Amino acid sequence: MATDVIMPKLGESITEGTILEWKKNVGDSVSRDETILEISTDKVDSEVPSPASGILLEILYDKNAVVAVGEVIARIGESGEKISSSSKPDNIEKTETTEKSDNNSIVKKEADKKITPVASNKERKFYSPLVRSIAKKESIALDELDLISGTGHNGRVNKSDILNYIQSKEPSNSTVNNKRTATKYHLEDRIEPMDHVRKIIAQHMIQSRDTSVHVYSSSEVDMTQIVDFRNTSKEKFNLKHKTKLTYTPFIVDAVIQSIHDFPLINACVEGDDIRYNQNINIGVAVALPDDNLIVPVIKRSEELNFLGLTRSIEDLSSRARSGQLNPDEAQGSTFTITNPGVFGSLFGMGIINQPNVAILSVGVIHKRPVVKETEYGDVIVIRSMMYLTLAYDHRIIDGAYGTKFLGRIKELLESFSDENI
Repeated sequence: MATDVIMPKLGESITEGTILEWKKNVGDSVSRDETILEISTDKVDSEVPSPASGILLEILYDKNAVVAVGEVIARIGESGEKISSSSKPDNIEKTETTEKSDNNSIVKKEADKKITPVASNKERKFYSPLVRSIAKKESIALDELDLISGTGHNGRVNKSDILNYIQSKEPSNSTVNNKRTATKYHLEDRIEPMDHVRKIIAQHMIQSRDTSVHVYSSSEVDMTQIVDFRNTSKEKFNLKHKTKLTYTPFIVDAVIQSIHDFPLINACVEGDDIRYNQNINIGVAVALPDDNLIVPVIKRSEELNFLGLTRSIEDLSSRARSGQLNPDEAQGSTFTITNPGVFGSLFGMGIINQPNVAILSVGVIHKRPVVKETEYGDVIVIRSMMYLTLAYDHRIIDGAYGTKFLGRIKELLESFSDENI
């Protein structure tokens, strides 16, 4: 008897998923727990394992179809097994259904050929999204990827394995530079369709722009004490707690303390009402290897000490980059922090992550001359400075409230003491 493959429920609030890619075709053999397709929610992408071993008898939904949780999407059975005739449901939603997309189908196929390695039908090893993303960027086909010896669990190929392989096949620096010049910086007229994640990001940004009335306030923060502490303590901290000491937990901790003094920053708008949230769920934006963005959430962050925040940030960020987040871990934020400073940006002006009413952008920490008042008069000193920019929803937060909240963060960061670490 054929086994149904069901669209899984990947989170409490997830009601549907989009089929990104079928890893198997009708007639292919599949093993139990082998990945047969990839799906995407509005938060993360996930691989769906086969519920049974056998032959893929029927695929009920095509690529890009949006399917409700619990719906049958395929059937697996024995070779030659007959299944009751069925047609695809009439309510299949496509992400590309307009006449324009039909007219551009040829262009889309050509673009896909340029950016997607060709896979064979033979059984494949498991590769993490990070490894597959690197392989895609380096034009390494799956057949070539199968030849790489893995040092990970059960012989899996990890990031180091594929990077070492890429380095070993590069004959010289001049060849590498020529290759990069020919690929990364080559300009051409072409059309490349957005991937599913980029479409979702675009939709959310438009929604936020049309929902919240954005106002911005900026503040300059002297981070010298924190920079000095981190420089002298990071190795000891890592050795003792087995986790890296970055600047992010210092900022997250200051935000949490400041929200206790300014709870409206942690609220949201529901119609004509303001909903105050008891818990502080901090979303920390993470850039992915494919240049997309995801916001994993530290739930009930007010209950964590500094070490707990540090470990949570490292764990969520690491799993976000390797595609191992659960959908529930990328939703439910009440306040968001984004850090364009890691890429060298002096400051940023973020778009509010709905349904939040504020987002904090963190700029790069850089040394520069600063005038300081002393008992002997004004002096010029070298300090490690950073800009913070707060975007807030002017529907419920006025300039005075938002600026005071930002000032409280500045005060906490500049008065840092290692007694709390």
